[in-house]
Amino acid sequence: MQIETGPLKKMVSELAQGQVSYGLPVGEQVIPMNELIGQHVTLNYHEHISCQHCGRKTKKSYSQGFCFPCMQKLAQSDMCIMKPETCHFHLGTCREPEWGEQHCFIPHIVYLANTSGLKVGITRKTQIPTRWIDQGATQALPIFEVDTRLQSGLVEIELAKLIADKTNWRAMLKGDNKELDLLDEKQRLMPLISDALADIKLKYGESAVKELDQPVVELTYPVEQYPSKVSSFNFDKSPIVAGVLMGIKGQYLIFDTGVINIRKFTSYHVDVKVS
Repeated sequence: MQIETGPLKKMVSELAQGQVSYGLPVGEQVIPMNELIGQHVTLNYHEHISCQHCGRKTKKSYSQGFCFPCMQKLAQSDMCIMKPETCHFHLGTCREPEWGEQHCFIPHIVYLANTSGLKVGITRKTQIPTRWIDQGATQALPIFEVDTRLQSGLVEIELAKLIADKTNWRAMLKGDNKELDLLDEKQRLMPLISDALADIKLKYGESAVKELDQPVVELTYPVEQYPSKVSSFNFDKSPIVAGVLMGIKGQYLIFDTGVINIRKFTSYHVDVKVS
């Protein structure tokens, strides 16, 4: 049975009572993916990529779904999105000042998470819990709320001197990360960054960084079986991804034949078949 044909977008997700559910946007349709686990699923790439911003056909996807001109001009693909501490809005050189005001000058959360182990991360307040799900976190704890993305980046830098700020995706997909006491980790880390936090508050105001007192969020993913060895599919090398869908975690579909990072292939035109 063919379900849909069109460009891929990153999976949408919901968290309810600790359980994550996924939908896969393909063209105009969003395919409920949890109910396909245990079935044979085929994704067939049509060797067609269309920029998710302007729609033009592009031979290569840049910054997860853009053509080269859009990648060069859009604020959302600028280096400061990956490294918030390099924000240059104050210099008057933001690529899209209105976009920056809407997305960067709003409350952000600094959090601890258990993905492939303990890590620190940042996200817009409105992106919780989506950001945690996209990273495959099994536990998450918001620890600070800050006024801007730049400030969140400054806090993250200090914590990244002490713990990881990236996820080992292969380890995350093996599903064997041990449960952590994130509240204890928070208490351990706070004194170690107190001087740096004081400097940030001195520069941006006492209320710029607010410590949070929230419970740990637990997340459970729809996975019947994790792979013992992780091998990844790549549409740029092979147009067909097929196998029995064993589970979903982060932005990865886990097949009995390998895994694929859906977000990496945003804007790739595919058809999806279930048998």
